[in-house]
Amino acid sequence: MIRRAFLFSLLFCFTLTAYSQENISRIDIEGNAIVSDATIISKIKVRAGLPYNENIINEDVKNLYATGFFEIVEAEKKDSLEGMVILFKVDEKPLLKKITIEGMRFIRKVKIIESIDIKEGSFVDEYKVKEAVRKIKDLYNIKGFSQAEVNYEIVPVGDENEVAVKLSINEKGILKVRKVEVLGNKVISVRRIIKLMKSKKAWLFNRGVFKKKVLEDDLRRITDFYKLEGFSDAVVKIDVERLPKGIHLIVNIDEGQRYYVGKITIEGVKEISEDVVNSAMKLENGSVYSEQAVYLDSSLIREAYVDRGYIFSQIEPLSLLNPATGKIDIAYKINENNIAYIEDINIKGNIKTKDKIIRRELRVYPGERFDGKRIRKSKERLDNLGFFEEIRFGTEPGSEPDNVDLVVDVKEAKTGYFSFGGGYSSIDEFMGFVEVRQRNFDYRNFSTFTGAGQDLSIMLSMGTLTKRYQLSFTNPWIFDKPVSFGFDGYRKGHDQDDNVGYAYKEDVKGGLLRLGREFNDYWKGGVAYRFENVEISDVVSGATTELLDEVGSNDLSSGEAQISYDSRDSIHSPSKGIYASNTLQVFGGPFLGDKDFIKYFGRVSFYTPAVNESVIELRLRGGIASEFSDTNKIPIYERFFAGGASTVRGYRERKVGPIDRVTEDPLGGDRMLIGNIEYTYPLANFLKAATFFDIGKVWGNDSANIIENGFMSSIGLGLRVNTPIGPVSVDYGWPLDTEVGEEDQEGRFHFNVSRAF
Repeated sequence: MIRRAFLFSLLFCFTLTAYSQENISRIDIEGNAIVSDATIISKIKVRAGLPYNENIINEDVKNLYATGFFEIVEAEKKDSLEGMVILFKVDEKPLLKKITIEGMRFIRKVKIIESIDIKEGSFVDEYKVKEAVRKIKDLYNIKGFSQAEVNYEIVPVGDENEVAVKLSINEKGILKVRKVEVLGNKVISVRRIIKLMKSKKAWLFNRGVFKKKVLEDDLRRITDFYKLEGFSDAVVKIDVERLPKGIHLIVNIDEGQRYYVGKITIEGVKEISEDVVNSAMKLENGSVYSEQAVYLDSSLIREAYVDRGYIFSQIEPLSLLNPATGKIDIAYKINENNIAYIEDINIKGNIKTKDKIIRRELRVYPGERFDGKRIRKSKERLDNLGFFEEIRFGTEPGSEPDNVDLVVDVKEAKTGYFSFGGGYSSIDEFMGFVEVRQRNFDYRNFSTFTGAGQDLSIMLSMGTLTKRYQLSFTNPWIFDKPVSFGFDGYRKGHDQDDNVGYAYKEDVKGGLLRLGREFNDYWKGGVAYRFENVEISDVVSGATTELLDEVGSNDLSSGEAQISYDSRDSIHSPSKGIYASNTLQVFGGPFLGDKDFIKYFGRVSFYTPAVNESVIELRLRGGIASEFSDTNKIPIYERFFAGGASTVRGYRERKVGPIDRVTEDPLGGDRMLIGNIEYTYPLANFLKAATFFDIGKVWGNDSANIIENGFMSSIGLGLRVNTPIGPVSVDYGWPLDTEVGEEDQEGRFHFNVSRAF
């Protein structure tokens, strides 16, 4: 009873105190001249009519300071006839009326203004001005003016609380590196160390600007290189000495001991063989030791496990110095965990492209074990579509501990475009074109006509010598199977021109129906039917009967069969793999038409990666044609030709082979064999340098021609440029043999713009 009475009294006192707390009757603001009362009120929480709370008022003072408008903010509680008044006293920061900058010559004023945070018309304090000075110095350091001095002055303006900030700059010129010296190195050469540095000695082709940031990067780069070379204890210092006209850099190196790999042990291997783990590693007994190499091997071991479904596996490397051998023994502790299974596949990021277009390219499926190799193959296939800028594969937890959901996250690229332009080709000379293409076409989607992975293009091209009009359509999957269907309708022609190997005018109208099948990730096959009307006219004057016999119009009707093998890592820019194709065409015979002959063409290309993402390509092409029935020779427009930009560079177009004995115009042949070796080195994302060796020959039915004249070869240099209108190639080839009909060997430029359909 007594306890209950005590609690009741305590509750009564608390309630009385709460109800007796005085409310705020008014809020006053004092000292502001520029910032309005309304703006200040909007920044605070305290309001008239609310109970007085000291914590809230303290928080309001902090909020007003945070605006950056005021030097001083104070809050007072005052009594008045109306009741309690809260008075906020503020002292505004000066308003920046004007910024003046003096002394700059090499950096424009607008660039300096953009780099600093103080702006005219804003409130300013000395801290902000000092920060602006620091940023200006950083800007000059980036440009190489490491000696630059920046001073400031804050000057009152007029009678109001306004100031001007005056920034004075003394640029003092650029410091240049005049000498680089390397001391203390014993194993790594001076030349190799200097090559690692971006701080270079000034000379004719290098400005040699001294930058502290670059020097810091050089120090880190040299140290990291030594660690990669096994010198884990290496100490690198770079001293900077001032010379009368620049900087002397002294690289002091204490290499220390070079460490090598000793015994390598693997613990925890149960489910996969040790041979698989050993074959994944790059290090072996006697290899140069580095932490990076150890962690790379750890990644490769884990990749081997992930490829077999062990995505939860953990690899822990342990390195210890063996005093007896002086080498580093490495132990890899492996925790395999369980195999992961794919529960579901989630597609994200596709807005236009239908899910099924992505799913049909995947080589992993729900319910299967996780397979790293097949996921990498899936990514390659999606890349080859050309529909996406980015493709990322990830996992999310499934409903069971050993299950994961595979996430395919894509960022779509632009697949439709309208383009037009002009250019110059060594084959077509001057040309202009207009093209409309959608590589992700959908004829059923009437709103955007995109999303089903079909390819539709309309192209018109006109040149000084050539013309081409073409409509193409391809559906790579029909009936939800990897069976493709497509058609082409076209008209093309070429005027007579001796410079590009055409001794006659050619006009072709035709169409093509295509049906293909993808057998697996590497093999494809297809059949096609082609019908063309070819008209030959305007044969060069003085030509022999062999050329004059080609004049006239003929209908060609043919069936085609093709099979190809493709293991390239990318169809757009391959760095490794093989591409081979074989095409057999039967003209006439069961397909009717005016000419009866059989034609075979084969190609194989080998791509091998080299240093710094460069690529070596070995390419071999060959063809053979043979007439039958009442056709006594292959028509000239279906013969093989070589020489020029796409075959054997350094020679005139189509001039590597038989020529007319009177006019010296190319006649082509029934046999062709061409080999190319090309090495490309990337100079930038859009630019590659190339060097090449070409060899080839075209000949007639009798082998005497090839025995008599032999193969013709060339060497040369070139550039490969990716442009919005397509890849551009510029080559200079030097013939190693004398062209038929010529007396001297003369190099030639070849320029070509190509567009894939």
